[in-house]
Amino acid sequence: MTVPHPRHRRALAIPAGMAVAASLAFLPGVPASAAEPAAPVTAEDASSSLSYVVNVRAGHAPSAQVKRAIAKAGGTIVTSYDRIGVIVVHSSNPDFAQSVRKVRGVQSAGATRTAPLPSAATTDTGAPKVLSGREVAAAEAAEGQDPLQGLQWDLPAIKADKAHEKSLGSEKVTVAVIDTGVDDTHPDIAPNFDRDASVNCVSGKPDTTDGAWRPGAAESPHGTHVAGEIAAAKNGVGMTGVAPGVKVSGIKVSNPDGFFYTEAVVCGFMWAAEHGVDVTNNSYYTDPWYFNCKNDPDQKALVEAVTRASRYAEKKGAVNVAAAGNENYDLSSDEITDPSSPNDTTPGDRVVDPSECLDIPTQLPGVVTVASTGAKGLKSSFSNHGLGVIDIAAPGGDSTAYQKPEPPATSGLILGTLPGGKWGYMAGTSMASPHVAGVAALIKSTHPYASPAMVKALLYAQADATPCTKQYDIDGDGKVDAVCEGSKNRNGFYGWGMTDALDAVSR
Repeated sequence: MTVPHPRHRRALAIPAGMAVAASLAFLPGVPASAAEPAAPVTAEDASSSLSYVVNVRAGHAPSAQVKRAIAKAGGTIVTSYDRIGVIVVHSSNPDFAQSVRKVRGVQSAGATRTAPLPSAATTDTGAPKVLSGREVAAAEAAEGQDPLQGLQWDLPAIKADKAHEKSLGSEKVTVAVIDTGVDDTHPDIAPNFDRDASVNCVSGKPDTTDGAWRPGAAESPHGTHVAGEIAAAKNGVGMTGVAPGVKVSGIKVSNPDGFFYTEAVVCGFMWAAEHGVDVTNNSYYTDPWYFNCKNDPDQKALVEAVTRASRYAEKKGAVNVAAAGNENYDLSSDEITDPSSPNDTTPGDRVVDPSECLDIPTQLPGVVTVASTGAKGLKSSFSNHGLGVIDIAAPGGDSTAYQKPEPPATSGLILGTLPGGKWGYMAGTSMASPHVAGVAALIKSTHPYASPAMVKALLYAQADATPCTKQYDIDGDGKVDAVCEGSKNRNGFYGWGMTDALDAVSR
């Protein structure tokens, strides 16, 4: 169930014949102009420069010896995250990483991409199904609901509608959307937007220019959609978020071509850590490798850098939530064929062991990994799964041919906010993850002094146990489409179960 050479978490395919098959879900976007380099790159080396992370001992600035070695190898330091020992470097020397790995004090180093700066543009992989003005005007909701709430089958699926009768969440809680950028001018997002916790991290170094966190006109609406799912205000306009009383911030880590490179992701987690964020939502994988293998020195360095950053964010108080992915992979299997890596140059088939080759940040320690369900509560046809990998499940949508919701919410996809004051439908584990991030925010609102470990414990304990779907033949063709392992209380399709917003504000 994949788009050929999928680039990111959001790109999935819903079977042909579905009304919105050509305009569904997600992503990375349209062909765009080349990304701006993160640091000055001269004309003669722009065509061959790569970005690197160099990992050294945490807690100290890079030593003079390491700095000299970086310069000698032809590197220019863009920024250094001293608290976690990650240095972002640009170099046009193809042997840069190999050279600095030999230096005393360097623990690992690797290229964050396989395409020189700036990265190459790629083709569009789909777009949301946008609600027309007529559809918005015709929508009807029950008394006390926002106008489009009747179209949101996903809210009652996690009891969020009932939860809102008790609490909308606290304005003292902030969820950071680490993504493609957030349009904070949207009428459903503006009331809850946290500007101080928002930033552009695309270069690997924070850009605090006002509005730098917003997506450009040609960039993906993905982050804005996610932000609305989490915290669209209950204000008589549009839709309602899972936690409509909490704050939401935008941390832009996707470049104009839709790539989420390691230096940007590290910057995103570090910014969240240092700006009081309580929950981060991560609906992406870190490009260019879908799975990062620790026996490869470059990929090992990327795993190490993002691990350090995500752990630091949790240490500083953030619960990190991530989407499981849209390829119907069994992430607990012995091997997976990955046809999509590296996705910024020429991908090719490779067989990987997902216990050794990690989807980051999805499979990192401490991260809440979220699988997707459809309107009937079954694992979405596209959702990755795996016993011991999936922690929890939430609505992410599915084909109506497989899981059809009850009217008036007749779309099997997930409604969200779109840039320019619009609303539209998307589907994917990218849409499931923000439901869990929203519930985590409600838990933090109810228990303001709870540590990330406690929030996660409550998140799992309060989930509605969901048994395995046996003989999972979602398309009804007589063939098993995925195998679920585990018990009712914890299994490979649903983890600890379906996330529960009502318990989050009641217990």
